[in-house]
Amino acid sequence: MPTQAIWVFDSLCVLCDGGVQYTLKHEKTDSIRFVAIQSQEGRDLATAHGIDHDDPATFLFIENGAALEKSDAILALARHLKGPARLVLLTRFLPRRLRDVGYELLARYRYRLFGKKDACMVPTAANQHRFSL
Repeated sequence: MPTQAIWVFDSLCVLCDGGVQYTLKHEKTDSIRFVAIQSQEGRDLATAHGIDHDDPATFLFIENGAALEKSDAILALARHLKGPARLVLLTRFLPRRLRDVGYELLARYRYRLFGKKDACMVPTAANQHRFSL
């Protein structure tokens, strides 16, 4: 039986927070646990996988023991979703390097384009058990 997927995300990033909110509404099943990179667990996971937890250039998606980053992480996440976000799966036919360049540009300018929050997000009472903040 596969373990629950883990999404290590930047909870100060408005784009990342929006992605988490979208995922909560469009998941096929409650199969993802959300871990803020600002939490101790998130810092530990980031460090273990070579990501700077103070200045993350990617998010981390861990599924069935495999840690995925950048566009591979986006594709893995999209497989858990229903709705229009699944269209991102069409990019799997592009070379990874090309997908990652697009990801890296968005990640580099995400605060400038979407903003940065002063405090971590607060999950609803109904979803709190799925978060490590």
